[in-house]
Amino acid sequence: MKIGIISDTHNVLREEVVGHLHGCDYILHAGDVCKEEVINRLNQITKTFVVRGNNDLLDLPDYLEIEMNQCLIYVVHDKRNIPDKLAGIDVVIYGHSHRYEQEEREGVLFLNPGSCGRRRFSLPLTMAFLWVEDNEIRIERINLDD
Repeated sequence: MKIGIISDTHNVLREEVVGHLHGCDYILHAGDVCKEEVINRLNQITKTFVVRGNNDLLDLPDYLEIEMNQCLIYVVHDKRNIPDKLAGIDVVIYGHSHRYEQEEREGVLFLNPGSCGRRRFSLPLTMAFLWVEDNEIRIERINLDD
């Protein structure tokens, strides 16, 4: 299973991002989508799950827990809102900082795909794929052209 992981698009859905997302089984957006039109376009590609970011005025959930291919994923916008207890969670997806981060702590994979919308400061534009196959979880970082 191939899952597209994006965040912080801030009303901008780049064609390069759309191209990468084709062929994904699902898309997870970690907030600051800002416009429903972006969600609608993502849903035209494949089923998309979105959480509310600090710039979102849309009626979106603050967090999601989603099981995909026996992998339990927790999605939230700001890592300060990740609960202390993550019983059963395999992957935590978050955004907000516009900075790509990936680390494993106590058997849980934490991933911020960075921003693939508007450039913030001199940070690179990034997104990620989450591959879940045969009880194995793999992340692929995607660096975007500007």
